[in-house]
Amino acid sequence: MRADEAGLPEQPEVVLMCGVAGAGKTTFANGLEAMGYVRLSVDEEIWRRFGRYGIDYEPDRYEMHTEVARQAVRERLLSLIAQHRNVVIDSSFWQRSRRQAYKELIEQAGARWRLVYLKTDPALLRQRLHARAERFDANAAFPITDELLDRYLQSFEPPFGEGEEIVEVAAD
Repeated sequence: MRADEAGLPEQPEVVLMCGVAGAGKTTFANGLEAMGYVRLSVDEEIWRRFGRYGIDYEPDRYEMHTEVARQAVRERLLSLIAQHRNVVIDSSFWQRSRRQAYKELIEQAGARWRLVYLKTDPALLRQRLHARAERFDANAAFPITDELLDRYLQSFEPPFGEGEEIVEVAAD
């Protein structure tokens, strides 16, 4: 039976979410998940495997845990593409080089990609991140202070000329 006969796409689609923490990537990705996409999240993989930053593991282990989670997400992505499943990767993709590497990986695996950039005002990001800090879930597992958000904003490489779809995010 062919993939399309089983109700699966002949060429699966992988959506790469892109945006600074608090932009709404998870909300957008959840919407795609409701439409049948499989959602992959490095943050949730860290949460599932290691718990909460500074509570269940020492802060100096965060980078190591992140690499383990990224590898797990990458492996699952390739498996899902082989199964002809549509996927959304709920991550910031803040570096152009990482976005490019994923696009190449996706194409080599036989899928097509979409890059969805959630462009958000920094004041809205601060407001959302303050509210997020009060929750206890995977998205709040790594605390983002105002100072860290400033560093994220300075180092974020907005996509330009990469085939991106820009979604302007307004206040809730």
